[in-house]
Amino acid sequence: MSSTSHSRPTVAILDYGSGNIRSAQRAIEHAGAEVTVTDDPETVLAADGLLVPGVGAFESCMQGLRAIHGPRMIGQRLAGGRPVLGICVGMQVLFDGGVEHRDGEPGDQLTEGMGEWPGTVQKLDAPVLPHMGWNTVTLDPASDGSAMFDGVDNERFYFVHSYGVREWELVTDGRTEAPKVHRTTHAGCSFVSAVENGPLWATQFHPEKSGRAGLKLLENWVATL
Repeated sequence: MSSTSHSRPTVAILDYGSGNIRSAQRAIEHAGAEVTVTDDPETVLAADGLLVPGVGAFESCMQGLRAIHGPRMIGQRLAGGRPVLGICVGMQVLFDGGVEHRDGEPGDQLTEGMGEWPGTVQKLDAPVLPHMGWNTVTLDPASDGSAMFDGVDNERFYFVHSYGVREWELVTDGRTEAPKVHRTTHAGCSFVSAVENGPLWATQFHPEKSGRAGLKLLENWVATL
């Protein structure tokens, strides 16, 4: 499954029991890629790009990913500089862990994530949750432009979530390019809404549900494959 034998780049959408796969498939196809929905390791590793979707609870998404050895496949791709795009909880699971409240159990429970980035997913400190609807993204003020948001830097995107990463904890040593960390504010609570980190891109919002702006963002990703 290589782009050398196809006129369009190939994208594997990781199928691990999470939702929103069909809308993501249609959007990626519209963005110009040939799409396969799969949990097959060979197909995942051979594709030009890998899309990791995710909706619902952090813990259930991690359980689904571990059941198909998703963290290993994602890690192997990133070790080889192979592009990966995480969406919504597919972004959240890339961090060290997620803190959620389980009904009927005391206190908050921590679930270990994939640890590609340091930081914890936690409930947004906002009076109105979930954060649902259209919102803007403030681009990383320290970066000199964004490949992800090229052409859509002033657009609104569709969010639906109650949890997010409020504090970005990765500190670079200056010898490698720093990730571009973009943020959004909901009811006074600022959180990480998108990251560009070499071959690893991720969005807290749903580009596949964000109309023309979302499709342009996905086209920007497909153009990197």
